[in-house]
Amino acid sequence: MTLPVEPGPPLTAAEQERFARQIRLSPIGELGQRRLRNAAVLVLGAGGIGSPVITALAAAGVGRLGVVDADVVEPSNLSRQTAHDDSSVGLSKAESAVATARRLSPGIDARAYPVAFTAANAEALVAGWDVVVDGFDTFGSRYLASDATTRAGVPHVWGSALGFDGQLSTFWSHAPGGGVTLRALHPEAEDAADSCATVGVLGSLCATIGSAMASEVVKLVTGVGTPLFGRIVVHDALDGSWTELPLERRAPEPPRPRGVAGAVTADELRARLAAHEPLTVVDLREDSEDRSVSVPGAVRMPMSGFDPALLPAGPLVLHCASGVRSRIAADRAAAVGISADSLVGGAAALGV
Repeated sequence: MTLPVEPGPPLTAAEQERFARQIRLSPIGELGQRRLRNAAVLVLGAGGIGSPVITALAAAGVGRLGVVDADVVEPSNLSRQTAHDDSSVGLSKAESAVATARRLSPGIDARAYPVAFTAANAEALVAGWDVVVDGFDTFGSRYLASDATTRAGVPHVWGSALGFDGQLSTFWSHAPGGGVTLRALHPEAEDAADSCATVGVLGSLCATIGSAMASEVVKLVTGVGTPLFGRIVVHDALDGSWTELPLERRAPEPPRPRGVAGAVTADELRARLAAHEPLTVVDLREDSEDRSVSVPGAVRMPMSGFDPALLPAGPLVLHCASGVRSRIAADRAAAVGISADSLVGGAAALGV
């Protein structure tokens, strides 16, 4: 991977007019704008962080934009996920965000990937892009992104927002002078239960961090400024402070062997159980949740105490109430080399 991106053909008169204020910035100029138009950027997640990244990059003139997100838009998303509106509720987040990008930049080549980002497809999804932007909100997915981009040699622009606190950095194992990856910040995947759903997040903070991440992409693509290699920036929205911290470079080591976080439908699980396949079903629901729908013989391991090391050996299917937590758990298991399938739709899909 070589950066900055090679410039594309000369701009049209319409493009010169559209991007005139950005072109007027001497470090960018028309050459930088041509680099942006020739760039291919993949955004992982079209939620609170991914939304402002997607809209900013589309408006900035990035020529090819990919969006990966398996979720659908819910009303509770709209206060912070600005790539969507009321008309998007119930639609794929990836497809909704791509439609917004096309409205902002009619000439953009925007592509939706409404699939889960798993150990089975991570490397294929990140291949061929100039920059990958990580807007995921779970550590399992972040480590998948980190390891996949490390293998591909692609810059990994990362950010997070929770409560009133945000942070961002740019990781690139091939950075000039030697780069760092997410493992310099968090050597081991964290078993963090906190999320926007449980803790909450300030909507404007998502926009702040996402916009700063988009600026990192512009710097990488055009070659202007200094990307956040080897540094992390922390923002406290309550006092308005920005703090920069150095990241220690660690001796290069190959990404760890991973398991496979797969998926299984309710019909597929019923068929496997009926065939008496050697299989362990793990129920991740908390003790306080409704268990009227359950799989006989399932091992109970509430998500609040989930530890991949305690999973039994052999083929595994993990399930929760709706399939969200089981997908996170399967990613966490894969991060330590354990393969497991997540039941799509959870217990609600079983209906038994």
